[in-house]
Amino acid sequence: MPAATVADVQRCAWGESAPEYVTYHDEEWGRPLRGDDALFERLCLEAFQSGLSWLTILRKRPAFRAAFANFSIDAVAEFDADDEARLMADAGIVRNRAKIAATVRNARTARQQPEGLSDLLWSFAPSGPRTRPATLADVPATSPESVAMARELKRRGFVFVGPTTAYALMQATGMVDDHVADCFRAFP
Repeated sequence: MPAATVADVQRCAWGESAPEYVTYHDEEWGRPLRGDDALFERLCLEAFQSGLSWLTILRKRPAFRAAFANFSIDAVAEFDADDEARLMADAGIVRNRAKIAATVRNARTARQQPEGLSDLLWSFAPSGPRTRPATLADVPATSPESVAMARELKRRGFVFVGPTTAYALMQATGMVDDHVADCFRAFP
């Protein structure tokens, strides 16, 4: 499927299906993102998305930020059973007990990484040129790098971080650029 066209701007077709997707596609998805808390937010949101629509997560993102202290690793690492109960009662977020507990556990684990979460995650970014996908059908769900990232994160104690979630994180944070070839956001 070719990139969609709106007002003479071509986008990846998925970036046209809802106003939130247009903004996310144009301003955020695929742009390099660094910083421990920023990447922690993305890691958590990708885990919450598992089994759901990304649009659901985007629409609930402000509530997630409020509920999880703007995804401050240090703040979330201090959450306790009362915080988890508060989160389970928060209709503004996805109320999944396992995913909430995973977010708290992952904050505690992220805080223990000597190189920091950002450097750890970016260490799995592929080096060298990649072939740009011609269509959405050419975009993979995983890569050797995402498999390696998921394996290492699990080894270090992170949870809810399989290869597909890791690859989605890599796409969202610019570690890989999967904008289709005729998308205006495709990097040179």
